[in-house]
Amino acid sequence: MSNAAQKRAIKNYRARLTQRGFKRFEVMALETDRELIRSLARRLAEEGPEAEEARAAVKAVVAEEPPKSGSILTALRRSPLVGAEVELSRSRDEGRRVDL
Repeated sequence: MSNAAQKRAIKNYRARLTQRGFKRFEVMALETDRELIRSLARRLAEEGPEAEEARAAVKAVVAEEPPKSGSILTALRRSPLVGAEVELSRSRDEGRRVDL
């Protein structure tokens, strides 16, 4: 962008966006998510019920508390096998003798 007219046009464009309440963000993401993030940003920039619905869905996903690491008991309690009456006992076979 060495052209002064291009720089001025971009500056004016960004000023108009700022007046409308928009801000620029830099986002770090995987290349495969590029179009997803762009389409989400376009949807959130719109006015209307679809934008509010998308905003609410993203807030619900982001607001979830991240799982705490190291809690094996919590993970076991969330297991789909809870209450399945699974028999976990096994025979106490001594095995075979091995000469070393």
